[in-house]
Amino acid sequence: MSFFMRDNPSVLGIDISSSAVKLIELSQQGGRYRVESYAVAPLPEHAVVDNNFADIEVIGEAIKAVVKRSGTRLKQAAVAVTGSAVITKIITIPKPDSGDELEAQIELVADQYIPYSLDEVNLDYEVIGENEKNSGMVDVLLAASRSENIDDRIAALDIAGIKTKVIDIEAYALERAFGLLADTLPNYGPDAIIAIADTGSNVATLNIIHRKKVIYSRDQGFGGKQLTEEIQRRYGLSYEEAGMAKKHGGLPDNYITEVLDPFKEVMCQQIGRSLQFFFSSSAQHSVDHVILSGGTSSLMGVDSMIEEKLGTSATVANPFINMTLSAKVKAQALSNDAPAMMIATGLALRSFD
Repeated sequence: MSFFMRDNPSVLGIDISSSAVKLIELSQQGGRYRVESYAVAPLPEHAVVDNNFADIEVIGEAIKAVVKRSGTRLKQAAVAVTGSAVITKIITIPKPDSGDELEAQIELVADQYIPYSLDEVNLDYEVIGENEKNSGMVDVLLAASRSENIDDRIAALDIAGIKTKVIDIEAYALERAFGLLADTLPNYGPDAIIAIADTGSNVATLNIIHRKKVIYSRDQGFGGKQLTEEIQRRYGLSYEEAGMAKKHGGLPDNYITEVLDPFKEVMCQQIGRSLQFFFSSSAQHSVDHVILSGGTSSLMGVDSMIEEKLGTSATVANPFINMTLSAKVKAQALSNDAPAMMIATGLALRSFD
């Protein structure tokens, strides 16, 4: 299974997180992208646990639901594994005379860098180019993941009648989606340091981007699930009812001051703490801008609170800001879900590599 696609068929971007399956289909007309179809379906609480597929059947049925809801006719997709499930390494090898020789060299050296038996992993590679210091050598990016991570994703998509064309890595999908936003940022220059704070249901990930590449990534256990559980506890609702109320409203008047605002404060503290970890491990002591992504970033006013607390300009991610939409895509629904669609969008962009 390929981490690096070598031909250009159109693929659906399907992002499977701990709380939802998100689908995007893009086309390109001239230099502009168009959203052809999109859909989101929730996942029950225990379908994905610690990034592992605990119930492939349930996940497969959710994928089937988003495919049907979206109305897409495409039958192949790009999906991603989390960075923690993948080992990546840039290696330098003698310049090969042929593809077969390259493959043989990779197999010879790969087991030095991968702490598992090669029988237990899916391995892929991409030649980056000639080594800067030695023209007789080439730099190659190796990527490897335990086979079960790959097999589970293929099995879940199979249930929905979708062929897995590409297995990507979430950070690379995020890089690709960031390329859609770069020119919209205030005072964005080629050397700007951008933080993407992605807060999902269970995990908050800070990615630092420099020259459109992720140079630092850190996960921590925090997310919108904590807000859902507090709503559940405070107002005596089921987990599903609390999730719906969080998204669509209808909670008592004290919800904003007693539940929502304190949660947003904690969210800002978590982002600030992750930034401090980055500063302590690098020569940087500030970032130029914070992009908020992930479903939890849709909470009203988080961007202005980040600006106030951290003193850094912030925006909520919208990868569709310069795209046109097909007639079947509801603009308001897509706009509401946009912050959570960064990885799915980055995956869908694999159609145009």
